[in-house]
Amino acid sequence: MEEVLASEPGSHIAALFDFDGTIISGYSATAMLREKFQRREMSMEEIAETAQVVAQHSLGQIGFSGLMSGAAKFMKGVDEESFIAFGEELYKKHIARKIYPETRAIIEAHQAKGHRVAIISSATIYQIEPTARDLGITDIKCSAYEIEDGVFTGEIIRPLCFGEGKVLAAEELAAEYGLDLDQSFFYSDSDDDIELLDRVGKPRPLNPNMKLKGIADERNWPVQRFGSRGTPSWIDYTRTIYATGSLVGAFAAGLPIWALTRSQREAANFSIGLFGDFATAITGVELEVEDERHLWSSRPCIFIFNHQSKADVMILAKLIRRDMGGVGKKEIKDIPILGKLMEWGGTVFVDRADGKSAIKAMEPLVDAIKHEGKSICISPEGTRTLTPKLAPFKKGAFHLAMQAGVPIVPIVIHNATDVAPKNEFVMRPATVRVTVLPPVDTSKWSVRTLNNHVRDVRNMFLRTLGQPEESVAEAVAKEEAPPVEKPPVEKPAPQKTAPKKAAAKKAEPKKAAPKKKASTKKPGKGRAG
Repeated sequence: MEEVLASEPGSHIAALFDFDGTIISGYSATAMLREKFQRREMSMEEIAETAQVVAQHSLGQIGFSGLMSGAAKFMKGVDEESFIAFGEELYKKHIARKIYPETRAIIEAHQAKGHRVAIISSATIYQIEPTARDLGITDIKCSAYEIEDGVFTGEIIRPLCFGEGKVLAAEELAAEYGLDLDQSFFYSDSDDDIELLDRVGKPRPLNPNMKLKGIADERNWPVQRFGSRGTPSWIDYTRTIYATGSLVGAFAAGLPIWALTRSQREAANFSIGLFGDFATAITGVELEVEDERHLWSSRPCIFIFNHQSKADVMILAKLIRRDMGGVGKKEIKDIPILGKLMEWGGTVFVDRADGKSAIKAMEPLVDAIKHEGKSICISPEGTRTLTPKLAPFKKGAFHLAMQAGVPIVPIVIHNATDVAPKNEFVMRPATVRVTVLPPVDTSKWSVRTLNNHVRDVRNMFLRTLGQPEESVAEAVAKEEAPPVEKPPVEKPAPQKTAPKKAAAKKAEPKKAAPKKKASTKKPGKGRAG
């Protein structure tokens, strides 16, 4: 990071990244095969043939070209649109949580310096594009399957983006954008990429395999290893189980206070603080809090936070500590023990799918704020996000602040995904940055102007997170846009193409009638090397 931030700025410098093992932990192809197997979309014959091809590649009996040809064979007759949708689903279920937060930070640092960031990978666009979109990367060079009339033919497009093919891909980018590869970076985990590592001026092995590590040592290339993703250790599992179970223990510890003082509030306050302290300590989560004074300056209030991780619960408990209630999705209420404990601690459960019902359910919170002096903690996003990117805000928290006549205090959590991204059970040690913004006065708000206030507060989060703000025009367009009705799907005119840019589609992989073999055609710009 220090090297990147101290480097020369400008779009003539490239920051090139391999994908598997470098941007994400592990291999996207493995996740793809696992998902297809779980969906029962592979026959026993396909499973056996796939295993044989992989074994032959591992033993050096066939090269990468043979491996890709074997994979392409199983794609024959599959509609590309359905495979685009499969790639999006793969990203949501498996790939998003595998992104190294350290690599994300390096990419963001290069983007801040104005460098041309690109992915050059032997994987396919369907594995890469959703992640690239999340990271703000538009230039992708990758391997490609041949397509005719929107259907895979079972052949590959050559040259593949592997070995010397990656050098050709980098030189195509250099010719297109006027890049100086002698001043550029390439990040990779594998000695398979030695040609491109040799070609650039700044080769940077990340999580290198043994052979690349040996080469890096010989040539004095700087090496970095990340342990924030990948296979968890038994210690990580133990930390997580103890932290999760400590919620029960913390509330049990508060029972004597309730029994002896008859004050449920004091018992809950003790339990909340104890849970926050114990859970963060046992998981190795440290907090760097900026402007902590705003947590206490305007209570009672509505605390709103951006929801990235299940670790947010213990982070907020450690920060807010006392006199707090919350809002959670109704599904949590049905979880044995946990639902009852959260309800006892002052959580109101709402149906997120029914906005009017949710607002109605939160009415008791107005009394808790006005008469008991409690502060309420809500995530206006409604649910955890897959990545640190801020999701749209719902209005419930803002209505509640207006009705109770209290300020809103924004709590911006920068990197809780480092601890545990969405869909990940294990929590890992990390230092989480938190910024508490000044209280936002809601005394002059009205329902008529509420949309503007929601936009303004959300922009505070975006600015603090370093993400692009939403303009007034965008907010107005979002509010005024009528519901979109999907037009009937029209078949495109027959054509022979390389894979087009992946976009989210809601369809399952399906088989189509096999087409005649198309002649090999070089993929379009940014699609394959």
